[in-house]
Amino acid sequence: MGHDRGVTTIPADLLELAHAYGVATEFHDWRGRRVDVPEQTVSTVLAAMDVDVADPARALAAREEARWARMLPPSVVVVSGEARSFRVHVTDGDPVEVSVDLEAGGRRDLTQVDRWVPPRRVGNRSVGEATFAVPTDLPLGYHRIRACSGPVTAEAVLIVTPAWLGLPESVRHRRSWGLAAQLYSVRSRQSWGVGDLVDLTDLAVWSGAELGADYVLVNPLHAAEPVAPLEPSPYLPTSRRFFNPLYVRVERVVEYAALPAAARATVEALAADVHARLDDVDVIDRDTAWTAKRAALQIVHAAPRSAGREKDLAAFRARHGQALRDFATWSAIAQEHGNDYRSWPAELQDVDSPAVAAYAAAHAREIAFEAWLQWVVDEQLQLAQAKAVGAGMALGTMHDLAVGVHPGGADAWRLRSTYASRIQVGAPPDPFNQIGQDWSQPPWRPDRLEELGYAPFRDLIAAVLRHAGGVRVDHIIGLFRLWWIPEGRPPSEGTYVRYDHEAMIGVLALEALRAGAVVVGEDLGVVEPSARDYLRSRGILGTSILWFERDGDGEPLAAERWRELCLASVTTHDLPPSAGYLAGDHVRLRDRLGLLERSVEDELAADDEERESWLGEVRRRGLLPDGADTEATVEALHRYLTLTPAKLLCVSLADAVGDRRTQNQPGTTDEYPNWRVPLSGPDSAPLLLEDVLTSQRAARLARSVAVPRD
Repeated sequence: MGHDRGVTTIPADLLELAHAYGVATEFHDWRGRRVDVPEQTVSTVLAAMDVDVADPARALAAREEARWARMLPPSVVVVSGEARSFRVHVTDGDPVEVSVDLEAGGRRDLTQVDRWVPPRRVGNRSVGEATFAVPTDLPLGYHRIRACSGPVTAEAVLIVTPAWLGLPESVRHRRSWGLAAQLYSVRSRQSWGVGDLVDLTDLAVWSGAELGADYVLVNPLHAAEPVAPLEPSPYLPTSRRFFNPLYVRVERVVEYAALPAAARATVEALAADVHARLDDVDVIDRDTAWTAKRAALQIVHAAPRSAGREKDLAAFRARHGQALRDFATWSAIAQEHGNDYRSWPAELQDVDSPAVAAYAAAHAREIAFEAWLQWVVDEQLQLAQAKAVGAGMALGTMHDLAVGVHPGGADAWRLRSTYASRIQVGAPPDPFNQIGQDWSQPPWRPDRLEELGYAPFRDLIAAVLRHAGGVRVDHIIGLFRLWWIPEGRPPSEGTYVRYDHEAMIGVLALEALRAGAVVVGEDLGVVEPSARDYLRSRGILGTSILWFERDGDGEPLAAERWRELCLASVTTHDLPPSAGYLAGDHVRLRDRLGLLERSVEDELAADDEERESWLGEVRRRGLLPDGADTEATVEALHRYLTLTPAKLLCVSLADAVGDRRTQNQPGTTDEYPNWRVPLSGPDSAPLLLEDVLTSQRAARLARSVAVPRD
């Protein structure tokens, strides 16, 4: 990829079929050049959506006939206040009544629009099409359309979404700043080798009460595998709907306090062993930490709960319903048959099979434990958010939403039909990943999401925002289009598949509005300008990284020209902390890993030139004196952010303590210890949270972006 292949050779009927399903047959690469997608890629992607590509014309006709055969569309998503309509199909000449049952109760009859469409023959009947208007004054929410034509009835989901989200009232009229932290790397003397939710609470209270921060942005806390080995990347979870109990602090579970002496001694011995094995190790070892913590939590789970606590647990299980039961069942099966459901016995690979039901009945205790773990995580997340807000934070915890899930994990198993088979999500080549990326995740099928009224996405966003003041959506452009890569092919041989971004962004905005939360979209990389325009029009914040902000001539973008509706920071977790970036560590690392297309000398020279252009801009603003050391330079770069109109500023905790090692090198797996690097100081020696809370260096950097509170 990366060169113009000329006029496409894809047959016209396959071309039309691809466009009907939102599959791109051409695109423009990061250099602005048109690239034609190979016919084989187009065919494979369509087949992954159960489209018969053997006869494209016939498949296209069948798609249109299916639409006419259906009385109502599977779902209707509208923006509040905007005039919209939808089509109803009934036997030609038959009357039809259409109404809306409102989410909060009540009913509204809908009015038919005067629009005549010729009837169409579908099977053995003539079908007519009527058009109905959606009232512009319907309340926000999830409603149900009901249609009735004689004995024939149908229902569909109607989602009314907010036209504008923007910022919550607590930060709407002022600028705010916060910290970004990879929580697993922020270890304290009490945590079991991995930073946990009590560490998050302490970090939030300190930064909120003493430094004036309004939020802490953390890495995705999505659920990982139930038993070792655990996937190190928080961006490749087994489930995005549920959370990772690795982050639980055992000693803060209520029932721990009442453990009998022998049981408490066992837990203390498990903790002591973890500390002995991990405290002095310069790597995050999730497997050792979780194996011990899981054993300890099983002991705590066995302790009796009060009547009130039992009621609370029962309410939690009822609230999450079948999704929690399926997740817990997957977790139980995984302990016996492995963490990848695709290797399980065939009869257990189908969530709805009798074999799975029988397994669940026979392993009720194990499943109850998995559900209990989620309740315990939820409780500690709730406390962290309450403490953050209580310490003065306007937003509190800001979660990070990963793009997708592990192809053999719990979500892929329990929602199997919503994912495309034999496809992996990634990204095409770009300036920073010149061979492209394969994220090893199955994509959601756009057609299935529509059929389900976007319920999987709605439930996911609601769960992430349950105890949070914001969410960062990684690769938010994936709600517009995703790069689908046929299994076994390199990233360069993928193509884009479009989603109904109005529906996806609408549901996201609706759930955030209900939670009183802000949404930050990570819109870096190859992004269509129209997508950024649309996000801004709906009040979704973008992401601006200082090093990447340049004008049309490639020069540093003047502070006054930055976006207002964005979260602005100097760096991101896919780059080294600023101290490392200033030294060119990222170029040398990519060279060692074989990720460069040019020589390391050419890359270093280009990197020096780009970096110096930004430092020159900061000097011109009088923020950076000549001869400034690394710490002063990092502070000056952050002060530059305050010259921009950005509503949210973000400081990496790694920058605050002078760390220089990157957490993640895109395009690698085990070649570099991605997501396993503990928070460290300028000397690369690991730091504990206790050191952070007394760090004068961190306090000085915070002052460079601090915003006085009213």
